[in-house]
Amino acid sequence: MRRLAIVVAASTMILPLAGCGALSATRGSSDSASPTKGNDVTVGLLLPETANTRYEKFDYPIIKAKVDSLTGQQGKVAYANAGADAAKQAVQMQKMIDDRVDVILLDAVDAHGIAGEVRKAKDAGIPVIAYDRPSEGPVEAYISFDNELVGELQGRSLLEALGPGAGSSAKIVMMNGALTDPNAKQVKQGALAALSGKVTVAASFDTKDWKPENAEANMDRAIGDIGKDDIAAVYSANDGMAGGIVKALHAAGAVEMPPITGQDAELQAVQRIVSGDQYMTVYKPYPDEAETAAEMALAKLQGKDIQFDALTPDRVNSPTTKGIPAQLVQVSAMTKSNIKSTVIADGIYKVSDICTSQYKADCDALGLR
Repeated sequence: MRRLAIVVAASTMILPLAGCGALSATRGSSDSASPTKGNDVTVGLLLPETANTRYEKFDYPIIKAKVDSLTGQQGKVAYANAGADAAKQAVQMQKMIDDRVDVILLDAVDAHGIAGEVRKAKDAGIPVIAYDRPSEGPVEAYISFDNELVGELQGRSLLEALGPGAGSSAKIVMMNGALTDPNAKQVKQGALAALSGKVTVAASFDTKDWKPENAEANMDRAIGDIGKDDIAAVYSANDGMAGGIVKALHAAGAVEMPPITGQDAELQAVQRIVSGDQYMTVYKPYPDEAETAAEMALAKLQGKDIQFDALTPDRVNSPTTKGIPAQLVQVSAMTKSNIKSTVIADGIYKVSDICTSQYKADCDALGLR
């Protein structure tokens, strides 16, 4: 298992990625021939939930546009969102198998629970590519961000925000993601690798379904147990939960927020960073991930093995499948100092999207105009 050194800069941290955690990566090439299809194909897209705005706002439309472009408008995307319901996603996937879609991009709600449907798809001759989250079962490929390094980046950012004078007695709250999501476990492992021995984890939660309202309830409990004034920082595994954490702190009477992390660069999180309610988020370039997923799916269907190999230079292991062709996409830390060079430069948001009237003064102070 390869690990990469992480260089922490004051303004931004960018991580070239290698497989780690539950997914160990090595170099390799595709060893199975692909069936050949034309452009008249149907790509099934199964996304996990709507609480995180990225799936509806970025992933689905980007994948659809890329499939349209690569197939000359002949290809179709059959889309379903499970709303964080694993049983519902299993039904949605079975329908795609029954409808004979040509390939399935699967972002699993429950990586273990969906393995049976992945096997059914393979038996039906439908390749499954694990998208954004790992999945058990005989998947043909995997594309995501290196989740353990995401957590390590968040942890190091939190230490940066606390400063060298904080000491190991500084009490933090850890708000981790859902136990059913392998990504959450990997992100948590990375964060603990960075934080262990350097702070005191006074409370830690595995947040059901990643839901902001569940994070808010967990934070209420932590505030009651620890006291809002004794919480030096809050590690939040993603932006949606960071929003719930901020609500709980405001409701408890906190005026200034402790450093709070996040992940996904959601618009509201960017605005919270501008206003000082959130310290950082992990910016993950969704267009790179989504467009590459579409390219991988079509290359697999159309027998373009050389292209498929180029798109999947690594190999990862899941609990059920070894040597899965994979690509892991680069991420970076976003704070106040580099909003322009990340989400604005990449066209994710315009300044006008971020700097609404409520945030105008804060944006002016940051030179966001």
